[in-house]
Amino acid sequence: MSPAAPVTQVLIVGSGPTGLILACDLARRSVDVRIIDRSPDFPRSSRAKGPNPRSLEVLADLGVVDRVLAAGSAPLPMRKYRNGLPAADADPYGASRPAPDAPYDRPRLIAQWRLEEILRDRLAEYGVRVELGSEAVGLTRHADSVTVGLADGRSIGARYVVGCDGGHSPVRKMLGVTFEGRTAEDRMMVCGDVMVDGLDRGIWHQWFDEDGAVMLCPIPGTRSGWWFQAGPERDAAGAPVPPSLESFRRLLTKHTGLPGDRMSRAELLSTYRVNERMADRYRVGRVLLAGDAAHVFSVAGGLGMNTGIQDAFNLGWKLALVVAGRAAPGLLDTYEEERLPVAAWTLGLTAEQLRTVLDAIKEPGGGLDTVVTAKTMGLGPDGGYPWSPLSRDTRRTAHSPADPATGPATGPRAGDRAPDAPCLDSTTGAPTRLFEVFAGPHFTLLGFGPGTAQALRAAEADHGDLLRATGVDAGAGHGLNDVAGHARSAYGVERDTLVLVRPDNHIGLIAPAEDGRAVGDYLDRVVGAGPDA
Repeated sequence: MSPAAPVTQVLIVGSGPTGLILACDLARRSVDVRIIDRSPDFPRSSRAKGPNPRSLEVLADLGVVDRVLAAGSAPLPMRKYRNGLPAADADPYGASRPAPDAPYDRPRLIAQWRLEEILRDRLAEYGVRVELGSEAVGLTRHADSVTVGLADGRSIGARYVVGCDGGHSPVRKMLGVTFEGRTAEDRMMVCGDVMVDGLDRGIWHQWFDEDGAVMLCPIPGTRSGWWFQAGPERDAAGAPVPPSLESFRRLLTKHTGLPGDRMSRAELLSTYRVNERMADRYRVGRVLLAGDAAHVFSVAGGLGMNTGIQDAFNLGWKLALVVAGRAAPGLLDTYEEERLPVAAWTLGLTAEQLRTVLDAIKEPGGGLDTVVTAKTMGLGPDGGYPWSPLSRDTRRTAHSPADPATGPATGPRAGDRAPDAPCLDSTTGAPTRLFEVFAGPHFTLLGFGPGTAQALRAAEADHGDLLRATGVDAGAGHGLNDVAGHARSAYGVERDTLVLVRPDNHIGLIAPAEDGRAVGDYLDRVVGAGPDA
Protein backbone atom coordinates (compact mmCIF):
# COMPACT_ATOMS: atom_id res chain seq x y z
CA MET A 1 0.00 0.00 0.00
CA SER A 2 1.30 3.46 -0.85
CA PRO A 3 1.99 5.78 2.09
CA ALA A 4 -0.55 8.55 2.44
CA ALA A 5 1.94 11.41 2.05
CA PRO A 6 5.58 11.02 1.03
CA VAL A 7 7.88 12.91 3.34
CA THR A 8 10.05 14.33 0.58
CA GLN A 9 10.17 14.70 -3.19
CA VAL A 10 13.64 13.21 -3.63
CA LEU A 11 15.66 11.09 -1.22
CA ILE A 12 19.37 10.67 -1.97
CA VAL A 13 21.14 7.71 -0.36
CA GLY A 14 24.87 8.41 0.01
CA SER A 15 26.69 11.68 0.64
CA GLY A 16 29.83 11.37 -1.45
CA PRO A 17 30.56 13.87 -4.24
CA THR A 18 27.88 12.38 -6.53
CA GLY A 19 25.12 12.58 -3.94
CA LEU A 20 26.15 16.05 -2.79
CA ILE A 21 26.32 17.47 -6.34
CA LEU A 22 22.85 16.08 -7.03
CA ALA A 23 21.48 17.43 -3.75
CA CYS A 24 22.90 20.92 -4.43
CA ASP A 25 21.48 20.94 -7.95
CA LEU A 26 18.03 19.88 -6.77
CA ALA A 27 17.99 22.23 -3.79
CA ARG A 28 18.76 25.28 -5.93
CA ARG A 29 15.78 24.30 -8.08
CA SER A 30 13.53 24.42 -4.99
CA VAL A 31 13.11 20.64 -4.90
CA ASP A 32 12.32 19.19 -1.48
CA VAL A 33 15.35 16.92 -1.07
CA ARG A 34 16.84 14.86 1.76
CA ILE A 35 20.24 13.18 1.73
CA ILE A 36 21.18 10.37 4.11
CA ASP A 37 24.36 8.42 4.82
CA ARG A 38 24.99 5.27 6.85
CA SER A 39 28.23 6.60 8.36
CA PRO A 40 28.03 8.05 11.87
CA ASP A 41 30.67 10.66 10.96
CA PHE A 42 31.83 12.45 7.85
CA PRO A 43 34.85 10.69 6.25
CA ARG A 44 38.29 12.29 6.39
CA SER A 45 40.03 10.14 3.76
CA SER A 46 41.79 11.87 0.87
CA ARG A 47 40.87 9.12 -1.64
CA ALA A 48 40.12 10.63 -5.08
CA LYS A 49 42.72 13.13 -6.29
CA GLY A 50 40.22 15.77 -7.39
CA PRO A 51 37.91 17.18 -10.07
CA ASN A 52 38.97 17.26 -13.72
CA PRO A 53 38.33 20.34 -15.93
CA ARG A 54 34.78 19.28 -16.85
CA SER A 55 33.90 18.72 -13.19
CA LEU A 56 35.35 22.13 -12.38
CA GLU A 57 32.87 23.57 -14.89
CA VAL A 58 30.05 21.86 -12.97
CA LEU A 59 31.37 23.22 -9.68
CA ALA A 60 31.50 26.69 -11.23
CA ASP A 61 27.84 26.40 -12.28
CA LEU A 62 26.97 25.43 -8.70
CA GLY A 63 28.84 28.47 -7.38
CA VAL A 64 31.63 26.70 -5.46
CA VAL A 65 34.57 26.51 -7.86
CA ASP A 66 36.40 29.41 -6.21
CA ARG A 67 36.26 27.59 -2.88
CA VAL A 68 37.59 24.42 -4.50
CA LEU A 69 40.42 26.25 -6.24
CA ALA A 70 41.38 27.99 -2.98
CA ALA A 71 41.34 24.77 -0.96
CA GLY A 72 43.29 22.69 -3.47
CA SER A 73 46.39 23.02 -5.59
CA ALA A 74 47.41 22.60 -9.19
CA PRO A 75 48.42 19.03 -10.13
CA LEU A 76 52.05 18.46 -9.25
CA PRO A 77 55.00 17.38 -11.35
CA MET A 78 55.73 13.69 -11.02
CA ARG A 79 59.12 12.30 -10.07
CA LYS A 80 59.66 8.65 -10.97
CA TYR A 81 62.29 6.62 -9.12
CA ARG A 82 64.01 3.30 -9.79
CA ASN A 83 65.87 1.40 -7.09
CA GLY A 84 65.49 4.43 -4.83
CA LEU A 85 67.08 6.87 -7.27
CA PRO A 86 65.36 9.53 -9.42
CA ALA A 87 64.84 8.22 -12.96
CA ALA A 88 62.73 10.92 -14.63
CA ASP A 89 60.56 13.97 -13.93
CA ALA A 90 57.35 14.69 -15.81
CA ASP A 91 54.88 17.54 -15.73
CA PRO A 92 51.96 16.32 -17.88
CA TYR A 93 50.18 19.69 -17.59
CA GLY A 94 53.25 21.86 -18.10
CA ALA A 95 52.22 22.96 -21.58
CA SER A 96 48.50 23.32 -20.81
CA ARG A 97 46.87 26.72 -20.89
CA PRO A 98 43.27 27.91 -20.47
CA ALA A 99 41.52 28.42 -23.80
CA PRO A 100 38.63 30.74 -24.72
CA ASP A 101 36.27 27.76 -24.93
CA ALA A 102 37.68 25.95 -21.85
CA PRO A 103 38.69 28.08 -18.85
CA TYR A 104 40.03 25.13 -16.84
CA ASP A 105 43.00 23.42 -18.47
CA ARG A 106 43.92 20.94 -15.74
CA PRO A 107 42.42 19.10 -12.76
CA ARG A 108 42.56 20.41 -9.22
CA LEU A 109 44.32 18.45 -6.50
CA ILE A 110 42.12 18.41 -3.40
CA ALA A 111 41.40 15.84 -0.71
CA GLN A 112 38.01 14.25 -1.25
CA TRP A 113 36.94 14.98 2.32
CA ARG A 114 37.64 18.69 1.72
CA LEU A 115 35.67 18.71 -1.54
CA GLU A 116 32.76 17.06 0.24
CA GLU A 117 32.98 19.61 3.05
CA ILE A 118 32.72 22.46 0.53
CA LEU A 119 29.69 20.83 -1.11
CA ARG A 120 28.02 20.23 2.27
CA ASP A 121 28.51 23.90 3.14
CA ARG A 122 26.91 24.87 -0.16
CA LEU A 123 24.00 22.51 0.47
CA ALA A 124 23.52 23.98 3.95
CA GLU A 125 23.05 27.40 2.33
CA TYR A 126 19.84 25.95 0.86
CA GLY A 127 18.77 24.67 4.28
CA VAL A 128 19.61 21.00 3.60
CA ARG A 129 22.00 18.94 5.72
CA VAL A 130 23.28 15.40 5.43
CA GLU A 131 21.53 13.04 7.83
CA LEU A 132 24.25 10.80 9.26
CA GLY A 133 23.69 7.41 10.88
CA SER A 134 20.84 6.64 8.50
CA GLU A 135 21.47 3.25 6.92
CA ALA A 136 19.07 2.15 4.19
CA VAL A 137 18.15 -1.51 4.64
CA GLY A 138 14.75 -1.78 2.96
CA LEU A 139 13.16 -0.53 -0.24
CA THR A 140 9.45 -0.75 -0.99
CA ARG A 141 8.24 0.62 -4.31
CA HIS A 142 4.69 1.90 -4.71
CA ALA A 143 2.82 3.26 -7.70
CA ASP A 144 3.47 6.88 -6.78
CA SER A 145 6.28 6.76 -4.22
CA VAL A 146 9.04 4.73 -2.58
CA THR A 147 9.53 3.89 1.08
CA VAL A 148 13.08 3.42 2.34
CA GLY A 149 13.44 1.51 5.60
CA LEU A 150 16.34 2.41 7.88
CA ALA A 151 18.36 0.17 10.18
CA ASP A 152 17.08 2.00 13.28
CA GLY A 153 13.47 1.21 12.42
CA ARG A 154 12.55 4.54 10.88
CA SER A 155 11.32 4.89 7.32
CA ILE A 156 11.36 7.70 4.79
CA GLY A 157 8.85 8.12 2.02
CA ALA A 158 9.82 9.86 -1.19
CA ARG A 159 8.49 10.33 -4.70
CA TYR A 160 11.91 9.39 -6.08
CA VAL A 161 15.00 7.77 -4.59
CA VAL A 162 18.55 8.02 -5.99
CA GLY A 163 21.19 5.54 -4.88
CA CYS A 164 24.57 7.29 -4.72
CA ASP A 165 25.82 4.79 -2.16
CA GLY A 166 29.02 3.47 -3.71
CA GLY A 167 30.29 0.37 -5.44
CA HIS A 168 28.71 -1.95 -2.85
CA SER A 169 25.42 -0.03 -3.18
CA PRO A 170 22.68 -1.50 -0.97
CA VAL A 171 20.12 0.38 -3.09
CA ARG A 172 21.33 -1.36 -6.25
CA LYS A 173 21.27 -4.74 -4.52
CA MET A 174 17.77 -4.18 -3.14
CA LEU A 175 16.63 -3.37 -6.68
CA GLY A 176 18.13 -6.60 -7.98
CA VAL A 177 20.11 -4.73 -10.64
CA THR A 178 23.07 -6.74 -11.89
CA PHE A 179 26.61 -5.35 -11.67
CA GLU A 180 28.47 -7.18 -14.39
CA GLY A 181 32.21 -7.05 -14.80
CA ARG A 182 35.31 -8.33 -13.08
CA THR A 183 37.41 -7.88 -9.97
CA ALA A 184 41.13 -8.39 -10.54
CA GLU A 185 42.11 -9.98 -7.23
CA ASP A 186 45.79 -10.00 -8.23
CA ARG A 187 45.85 -6.24 -8.85
CA MET A 188 45.61 -4.40 -5.59
CA MET A 189 47.01 -1.49 -3.62
CA VAL A 190 47.12 -0.62 0.05
CA CYS A 191 46.23 3.01 0.68
CA GLY A 192 45.96 5.51 3.47
CA ASP A 193 46.57 9.01 4.75
CA VAL A 194 50.03 9.23 6.32
CA MET A 195 52.35 11.76 7.93
CA VAL A 196 55.84 11.81 6.42
CA ASP A 197 58.67 14.28 7.01
CA GLY A 198 61.63 15.11 4.80
CA LEU A 199 60.11 14.97 1.31
CA ASP A 200 59.64 17.79 -1.20
CA ARG A 201 55.93 18.65 -1.09
CA GLY A 202 56.05 20.21 -4.55
CA ILE A 203 56.39 16.77 -6.14
CA TRP A 204 54.21 13.68 -6.51
CA HIS A 205 56.77 10.97 -5.74
CA GLN A 206 56.45 7.60 -7.49
CA TRP A 207 58.83 4.73 -6.77
CA PHE A 208 58.36 1.89 -9.26
CA ASP A 209 60.51 -1.19 -8.80
CA GLU A 210 60.32 -4.63 -10.34
CA ASP A 211 58.99 -6.09 -7.11
CA GLY A 212 56.56 -3.36 -6.06
CA ALA A 213 55.79 0.34 -5.85
CA VAL A 214 55.17 3.21 -3.45
CA MET A 215 53.52 6.54 -4.36
CA LEU A 216 53.29 9.58 -2.09
CA CYS A 217 51.16 12.56 -3.11
CA PRO A 218 51.05 15.59 -0.76
CA ILE A 219 47.59 16.45 0.54
CA PRO A 220 46.86 20.17 0.01
CA GLY A 221 46.22 22.16 3.15
CA THR A 222 48.31 19.93 5.42
CA ARG A 223 51.85 20.42 6.75
CA SER A 224 53.07 16.86 6.36
CA GLY A 225 50.04 14.92 5.18
CA TRP A 226 50.44 12.56 2.22
CA TRP A 227 48.22 10.15 0.31
CA PHE A 228 50.06 6.80 0.36
CA GLN A 229 49.54 4.11 -2.28
CA ALA A 230 51.64 0.96 -2.61
CA GLY A 231 51.68 -2.60 -3.72
CA PRO A 232 51.00 -4.67 -0.58
CA GLU A 233 53.55 -6.65 1.33
CA ARG A 234 53.25 -10.41 0.98
CA ASP A 235 53.59 -12.98 3.73
CA ALA A 236 55.51 -16.24 3.47
CA ALA A 237 52.55 -17.87 1.72
CA GLY A 238 52.27 -15.03 -0.80
CA ALA A 239 49.10 -13.57 0.71
CA PRO A 240 48.80 -9.76 0.91
CA VAL A 241 49.55 -8.26 4.30
CA PRO A 242 46.74 -6.00 5.59
CA PRO A 243 47.59 -2.28 5.63
CA SER A 244 49.08 -0.91 8.85
CA LEU A 245 51.56 1.71 10.02
CA GLU A 246 54.21 -0.95 10.50
CA SER A 247 53.66 -2.42 7.02
CA PHE A 248 53.69 1.04 5.42
CA ARG A 249 56.97 1.85 7.17
CA ARG A 250 58.58 -1.31 5.81
CA LEU A 251 57.32 -0.57 2.30
CA LEU A 252 58.62 2.99 2.59
CA THR A 253 62.10 1.83 3.53
CA LYS A 254 62.19 -0.94 0.93
CA HIS A 255 61.29 1.19 -2.06
CA THR A 256 62.44 4.69 -1.09
CA GLY A 257 65.42 4.07 1.15
CA LEU A 258 63.96 6.48 3.73
CA PRO A 259 63.98 5.42 7.38
CA GLY A 260 60.64 3.99 8.38
CA ASP A 261 60.36 6.30 11.36
CA ARG A 262 59.98 9.22 8.95
CA MET A 263 56.36 8.07 8.80
CA SER A 264 54.73 9.07 12.05
CA ARG A 265 51.12 8.18 11.39
CA ALA A 266 48.98 6.09 9.04
CA GLU A 267 45.18 6.21 9.19
CA LEU A 268 42.04 5.67 7.14
CA LEU A 269 43.68 2.55 5.74
CA SER A 270 42.15 0.54 2.93
CA THR A 271 42.90 -2.09 0.32
CA TYR A 272 42.00 -1.24 -3.26
CA ARG A 273 41.35 -3.95 -5.83
CA VAL A 274 40.84 -3.20 -9.51
CA ASN A 275 37.12 -3.39 -10.19
CA GLU A 276 35.58 -2.87 -13.61
CA ARG A 277 31.82 -3.17 -13.39
CA MET A 278 28.61 -1.57 -14.64
CA ALA A 279 24.96 -1.74 -13.72
CA ASP A 280 22.74 -3.01 -16.52
CA ARG A 281 20.11 -0.37 -15.67
CA TYR A 282 20.22 3.08 -14.10
CA ARG A 283 16.51 3.37 -13.46
CA VAL A 284 13.90 1.04 -12.01
CA GLY A 285 10.67 3.01 -11.83
CA ARG A 286 11.09 5.70 -9.20
CA VAL A 287 14.54 4.54 -8.08
CA LEU A 288 17.71 5.59 -9.91
CA LEU A 289 21.44 4.89 -9.55
CA ALA A 290 24.37 7.27 -9.96
CA GLY A 291 28.11 7.34 -9.43
CA ASP A 292 29.88 4.24 -8.14
CA ALA A 293 26.51 2.63 -7.49
CA ALA A 294 26.12 2.49 -11.29
CA HIS A 295 29.73 1.92 -12.38
CA VAL A 296 33.23 1.37 -11.01
CA PHE A 297 36.42 1.75 -13.03
CA SER A 298 40.12 1.19 -12.77
CA VAL A 299 41.75 4.02 -10.87
CA ALA A 300 43.97 4.83 -13.87
CA GLY A 301 43.05 8.27 -15.20
CA GLY A 302 41.08 9.34 -12.13
CA LEU A 303 37.68 9.18 -13.84
CA GLY A 304 35.57 7.44 -11.19
CA MET A 305 34.50 10.41 -9.09
CA ASN A 306 34.40 12.68 -12.14
CA THR A 307 32.02 10.36 -14.00
CA GLY A 308 29.75 10.34 -10.95
CA ILE A 309 29.72 14.14 -10.88
CA GLN A 310 28.58 14.17 -14.51
CA ASP A 311 25.88 11.59 -13.70
CA ALA A 312 24.50 13.89 -11.03
CA PHE A 313 24.59 16.98 -13.24
CA ASN A 314 22.79 15.12 -16.04
CA LEU A 315 20.09 13.81 -13.70
CA GLY A 316 19.45 16.89 -11.55
CA TRP A 317 17.58 19.11 -14.02
CA LYS A 318 15.54 16.22 -15.38
CA LEU A 319 14.45 15.04 -11.97
CA ALA A 320 13.57 18.59 -10.94
CA LEU A 321 11.31 19.09 -13.98
CA VAL A 322 9.56 15.76 -13.38
CA VAL A 323 8.85 16.31 -9.67
CA ALA A 324 7.57 19.81 -10.49
CA GLY A 325 5.12 18.33 -12.99
CA ARG A 326 6.75 20.20 -15.87
CA ALA A 327 7.94 17.07 -17.68
CA ALA A 328 6.73 13.53 -18.14
CA PRO A 329 8.43 10.81 -16.07
CA GLY A 330 9.73 9.40 -19.34
CA LEU A 331 12.29 12.23 -19.36
CA LEU A 332 14.13 10.24 -16.69
CA ASP A 333 14.70 7.44 -19.21
CA THR A 334 17.06 9.76 -21.06
CA TYR A 335 19.34 9.73 -18.01
CA GLU A 336 20.16 6.08 -18.62
CA GLU A 337 20.11 6.52 -22.39
CA GLU A 338 22.74 9.23 -22.15
CA ARG A 339 24.92 8.21 -19.22
CA LEU A 340 25.15 4.43 -19.59
CA PRO A 341 26.97 4.57 -22.98
CA VAL A 342 29.39 7.13 -21.52
CA ALA A 343 30.10 4.79 -18.61
CA ALA A 344 30.70 1.92 -21.03
CA TRP A 345 33.15 4.07 -22.98
CA THR A 346 34.88 5.12 -19.75
CA LEU A 347 35.12 1.49 -18.64
CA GLY A 348 36.98 0.61 -21.81
CA LEU A 349 39.19 3.69 -21.61
CA THR A 350 40.27 3.12 -18.00
CA ALA A 351 40.95 -0.57 -18.63
CA GLU A 352 43.24 0.40 -21.48
CA GLN A 353 44.88 3.09 -19.35
CA LEU A 354 45.61 0.55 -16.62
CA ARG A 355 47.34 -1.70 -19.13
CA THR A 356 49.31 1.30 -20.39
CA VAL A 357 50.51 2.22 -16.88
CA LEU A 358 51.46 -1.36 -16.03
CA ASP A 359 53.53 -1.55 -19.21
CA ALA A 360 55.08 1.88 -18.63
CA ILE A 361 56.35 1.19 -15.11
CA LYS A 362 58.27 -1.85 -16.28
CA GLU A 363 60.86 0.55 -17.62
CA PRO A 364 62.78 3.14 -15.55
CA GLY A 365 61.14 6.54 -15.90
CA GLY A 366 57.68 5.21 -16.70
CA GLY A 367 54.78 6.38 -14.57
CA LEU A 368 51.25 7.71 -14.27
CA ASP A 369 51.89 10.58 -16.66
CA THR A 370 51.49 8.13 -19.56
CA VAL A 371 47.70 8.19 -19.13
CA VAL A 372 47.21 11.95 -18.74
CA THR A 373 45.53 12.71 -22.06
CA ALA A 374 42.77 14.91 -23.43
CA LYS A 375 40.33 12.06 -22.82
CA THR A 376 40.79 12.33 -19.04
CA MET A 377 39.90 16.03 -19.03
CA GLY A 378 36.19 15.44 -19.78
CA LEU A 379 35.99 18.21 -22.38
CA GLY A 380 35.92 16.20 -25.60
CA PRO A 381 33.05 14.78 -27.65
CA ASP A 382 33.36 11.38 -25.95
CA GLY A 383 31.34 12.78 -23.04
CA GLY A 384 28.54 14.04 -25.29
CA TYR A 385 25.19 12.57 -26.28
CA PRO A 386 24.74 13.02 -30.05
CA TRP A 387 22.58 9.88 -30.18
CA SER A 388 20.15 11.12 -27.50
CA PRO A 389 16.49 11.90 -28.22
CA LEU A 390 17.26 15.21 -26.49
CA SER A 391 19.82 16.13 -29.18
CA ARG A 392 18.37 17.82 -32.28
CA ASP A 393 19.89 19.63 -35.22
CA THR A 394 17.21 20.80 -37.63
CA ARG A 395 19.89 21.80 -40.13
CA ARG A 396 20.46 18.13 -41.04
CA THR A 397 19.25 14.59 -40.45
CA ALA A 398 18.87 13.09 -37.00
CA HIS A 399 21.91 11.76 -35.22
CA SER A 400 22.50 8.12 -34.41
CA PRO A 401 25.21 6.33 -32.42
CA ALA A 402 26.17 4.38 -35.51
CA ASP A 403 26.67 7.52 -37.62
CA PRO A 404 28.33 10.21 -35.48
CA ALA A 405 29.46 12.04 -38.62
CA THR A 406 25.96 13.45 -39.03
CA GLY A 407 26.94 16.35 -36.75
CA PRO A 408 27.91 19.77 -38.01
CA ALA A 409 31.00 19.92 -40.19
CA THR A 410 32.62 22.34 -37.73
CA GLY A 411 31.94 23.06 -34.08
CA PRO A 412 30.16 20.90 -31.53
CA ARG A 413 27.21 18.67 -32.33
CA ALA A 414 23.85 18.70 -30.62
CA GLY A 415 24.44 16.64 -27.48
CA ASP A 416 28.02 17.81 -26.99
CA ARG A 417 29.33 19.96 -24.17
CA ALA A 418 28.53 23.62 -24.78
CA PRO A 419 31.80 25.59 -25.03
CA ASP A 420 32.64 28.75 -23.14
CA ALA A 421 33.75 32.02 -24.76
CA PRO A 422 34.70 35.50 -23.52
CA CYS A 423 32.33 38.27 -24.65
CA LEU A 424 31.27 41.77 -23.69
CA ASP A 425 27.90 42.76 -22.29
CA SER A 426 26.44 44.80 -25.11
CA THR A 427 24.69 47.20 -22.70
CA THR A 428 27.45 47.91 -20.19
CA GLY A 429 30.54 46.86 -22.12
CA ALA A 430 31.64 44.78 -19.13
CA PRO A 431 33.52 41.53 -19.84
CA THR A 432 31.55 38.35 -19.30
CA ARG A 433 31.59 34.74 -20.45
CA LEU A 434 29.06 32.32 -21.89
CA PHE A 435 29.46 30.15 -18.79
CA GLU A 436 28.22 33.04 -16.68
CA VAL A 437 25.12 33.21 -18.87
CA PHE A 438 24.60 29.44 -18.62
CA ALA A 439 25.02 29.27 -14.83
CA GLY A 440 21.86 28.43 -12.95
CA PRO A 441 18.81 26.19 -13.26
CA HIS A 442 17.63 27.23 -16.72
CA PHE A 443 17.99 26.54 -20.43
CA THR A 444 19.92 29.15 -22.39
CA LEU A 445 18.99 30.13 -25.94
CA LEU A 446 21.89 31.70 -27.80
CA GLY A 447 20.97 33.63 -30.92
CA PHE A 448 23.98 34.21 -33.15
CA GLY A 449 23.41 37.17 -35.48
CA PRO A 450 20.66 39.77 -35.97
CA GLY A 451 18.48 37.30 -37.84
CA THR A 452 17.73 35.51 -34.54
CA ALA A 453 16.20 38.54 -32.75
CA GLN A 454 12.59 37.56 -33.48
CA ALA A 455 13.11 33.97 -32.39
CA LEU A 456 14.75 35.13 -29.15
CA ARG A 457 11.79 37.40 -28.32
CA ALA A 458 9.26 34.69 -29.09
CA ALA A 459 11.08 32.06 -27.04
CA GLU A 460 11.37 34.32 -24.03
CA ALA A 461 7.69 35.30 -24.27
CA ASP A 462 6.50 31.71 -24.50
CA HIS A 463 9.07 29.93 -22.29
CA GLY A 464 10.61 32.65 -20.14
CA ASP A 465 10.17 30.54 -17.02
CA LEU A 466 12.35 27.80 -18.54
CA LEU A 467 15.02 29.65 -20.48
CA ARG A 468 17.16 32.73 -20.72
CA ALA A 469 17.38 34.12 -24.26
CA THR A 470 20.63 35.88 -25.13
CA GLY A 471 21.67 37.37 -28.44
CA VAL A 472 25.27 37.14 -29.60
CA ASP A 473 25.92 40.05 -31.98
CA ALA A 474 22.14 40.12 -32.47
CA GLY A 475 21.85 43.89 -32.35
CA ALA A 476 19.13 45.90 -30.55
CA GLY A 477 21.59 46.82 -27.79
CA HIS A 478 21.06 43.67 -25.73
CA GLY A 479 22.83 40.40 -25.17
CA LEU A 480 26.52 39.86 -25.89
CA ASN A 481 29.11 41.22 -28.25
CA ASP A 482 31.47 38.58 -29.61
CA VAL A 483 34.17 41.16 -30.28
CA ALA A 484 37.02 38.67 -30.73
CA GLY A 485 34.92 36.07 -32.54
CA HIS A 486 35.59 33.41 -29.90
CA ALA A 487 31.91 32.45 -29.48
CA ARG A 488 31.28 31.98 -33.21
CA SER A 489 34.53 30.05 -33.49
CA ALA A 490 33.69 27.78 -30.54
CA TYR A 491 30.27 26.93 -31.96
CA GLY A 492 31.34 26.70 -35.59
CA VAL A 493 28.74 29.34 -36.56
CA GLU A 494 29.06 30.96 -39.99
CA ARG A 495 25.47 32.15 -40.46
CA ASP A 496 22.70 33.30 -38.12
CA THR A 497 21.98 30.33 -35.88
CA LEU A 498 20.01 29.37 -32.76
CA VAL A 499 21.70 27.18 -30.15
CA LEU A 500 19.68 25.91 -27.18
CA VAL A 501 21.88 24.91 -24.23
CA ARG A 502 20.47 22.51 -21.65
CA PRO A 503 20.72 23.19 -17.89
CA ASP A 504 23.61 20.71 -17.70
CA ASN A 505 25.48 22.79 -20.29
CA HIS A 506 25.12 20.34 -23.16
CA ILE A 507 23.72 21.51 -26.47
CA GLY A 508 20.12 20.39 -26.91
CA LEU A 509 19.21 22.02 -30.22
CA ILE A 510 20.91 23.70 -33.16
CA ALA A 511 18.64 25.40 -35.68
CA PRO A 512 18.85 28.05 -38.40
CA ALA A 513 17.63 31.51 -37.39
CA GLU A 514 14.47 31.23 -39.50
CA ASP A 515 13.42 28.03 -37.71
CA GLY A 516 12.35 29.75 -34.48
CA ARG A 517 9.52 27.26 -34.00
CA ALA A 518 12.11 24.55 -33.39
CA VAL A 519 12.85 25.99 -29.95
CA GLY A 520 9.24 25.88 -28.78
CA ASP A 521 8.76 22.43 -30.29
CA TYR A 522 11.85 21.18 -28.46
CA LEU A 523 10.79 22.51 -25.07
CA ASP A 524 7.14 21.50 -25.47
CA ARG A 525 7.80 18.01 -26.76
CA VAL A 526 10.88 17.13 -24.72
CA VAL A 527 10.65 18.77 -21.31
CA GLY A 528 7.65 21.09 -21.09
CA ALA A 529 4.65 18.92 -21.83
CA GLY A 530 3.85 17.83 -18.31
CA PRO A 531 3.14 14.39 -16.87
CA ASP A 532 0.42 13.52 -19.39
CA ALA A 533 2.69 13.81 -22.42
